[in-house]
Amino acid sequence: MITGKTWKKMTSKELEFTVFCIENTADYLGFKGDEVYRLLTEKSDILDSYIVPCYDSLHTQGKEYIINDIVDYMREKDLIQ
Repeated sequence: MITGKTWKKMTSKELEFTVFCIENTADYLGFKGDEVYRLLTEKSDILDSYIVPCYDSLHTQGKEYIINDIVDYMREKDLIQ
């Protein structure tokens, strides 16, 4: 479940996009959705500082671009190998 300051500010389209990002990143990495959610919220601020604020530009990109971008950012933050 999306909690904290992020969900209070999100529109339904942003929430849907956030779930899309979490679930598809999890599929790509072979993780469970809740594991990726924790990495993006508890272990980093990627959800609050990147995915939600950049919704307007990110959601116009293709699935592969979005997932690769998130995975690259997770690697930069040393969340994954």
